[in-house]
Amino acid sequence: MNLPYPLNRTALIIIDMQRDFCAAGGYAEMAGLDISNLRKPIPQIQQLLNTARALGMLVIHTREGHHSDMLDCMPSKKARSARAAAAIGSDGPMGKLLIRGEYGHDFIDELTPIAGEVIIDKPGYSAFHQTDLEIILRSQQITQLIITGVTTEICVQSTLRAAVENGWDCITISDACGSAYPELHQASLSMIEVEGGIFGKVLNTDAMLQLIADTTTEDQTSHAS
Repeated sequence: MNLPYPLNRTALIIIDMQRDFCAAGGYAEMAGLDISNLRKPIPQIQQLLNTARALGMLVIHTREGHHSDMLDCMPSKKARSARAAAAIGSDGPMGKLLIRGEYGHDFIDELTPIAGEVIIDKPGYSAFHQTDLEIILRSQQITQLIITGVTTEICVQSTLRAAVENGWDCITISDACGSAYPELHQASLSMIEVEGGIFGKVLNTDAMLQLIADTTTEDQTSHAS
């Protein structure tokens, strides 16, 4: 079994693996979330990232956060964060919560981007909202997205739905996504494949790596012949 599109038209998206969500003292922990669940996808994302890098695939990292003046943070979003006892822009152990340039806003050490990888800074939940993601994908003729990151029920789902609405085929990696709430993680994954896969496919990391390997072998065989 092969991917429906070649690897040079496939991108790996790693959503919001930031210290504010996945490290002690960040936004998520201050909001009372279980960051151990948010850290569970790290080894699986590392495997996918190492494979994508080795094959020269397009890799995209996203970060949720706002400018220091917070003019790009809607009052309703700020109010919701305050109700969760983790007001955006308030002081935390790693700097102001979800503010660009602060230590907590940046990526966790295990998943630091390397030169040439795309970084999308986003003010909302979807990686397409008020960002250059769409034009980057279209300019690189990307037709298929491999989606990973946190949280499954919010930023992963928001990005997935926007991608599908705009014509991309998507594969969501079940064990390379995470949520503080296991029941919401599972429910979010279950919604993807209803009605014959209305939002694409769900695979685990091992299945995805095997699919990439099979596609790579097929591509090499085709070129050799």
